[in-house]
Amino acid sequence: MCENLDTPQGRRLAYHRSEGRGPWVVFCGGLKSDMEGSKALYLEAWARRNGRAFLRFDYSGHGQSSGEFTDGCIGDWHEDTLAAVEALTEGPVVPVGSSMGGWQALLLARALPGRIAGMVTIAAAPDFTEDGYWAGFSEAQKAQLETVGHVELPSDYMEPYVITRRMIEDGRERLVLRAPLRMDFPVRFLQGTDDTAVSVATALRLLEHAQGSDMRLTLVKDADHRFSDDACLGVIEAALEDVLEGAGG
Repeated sequence: MCENLDTPQGRRLAYHRSEGRGPWVVFCGGLKSDMEGSKALYLEAWARRNGRAFLRFDYSGHGQSSGEFTDGCIGDWHEDTLAAVEALTEGPVVPVGSSMGGWQALLLARALPGRIAGMVTIAAAPDFTEDGYWAGFSEAQKAQLETVGHVELPSDYMEPYVITRRMIEDGRERLVLRAPLRMDFPVRFLQGTDDTAVSVATALRLLEHAQGSDMRLTLVKDADHRFSDDACLGVIEAALEDVLEGAGG
């Protein structure tokens, strides 16, 4: 059974928390994903085997947490991530962010620079509301966003995404690729070459934009956006162990 956290914003977040030695590994899931996904569960099992502190949780409007997905935005989910980390972990933290969770991990590092000991991202999608959705909208879709308040976009991985005007407008307040992005800790970016949701070009842009002395991008040939077959899970585990070693944990 999961436990629940009531956030300062009045949202209720479902979570699973495993005690162990730090730094705390915090899994940040993707858009419309949840904490029951294969990557989150794999890392939780790894943490338990190795006596590591681990946290997985659902953003509001996701999984078992309160709220509706269509009411949420990047800023809400950043507040959720921040609330979960501040209430449920202590000391150094290593976020592992998948897709939109990669953006959340970067926002977390900007909000709590003194607590981030390292980071792993998997098909990180920073600024996707602007550079993916808005940039790709037709004039008709932009007009629909203004008049109706949302548009529906197909997904290769699940039912269509409902993208709201609030999500687009709030996303502009959370962009991380338009200002200096300093990360003075070990960082491992992971990316599949067959990912149709996040491009290799996005991964390269993030690598080139971010500043840090211990930063690497690993491309996995033919891996898709799920990045969750046995081989990819092994790549994630190895990257996390590498980061933890570099962080002195």
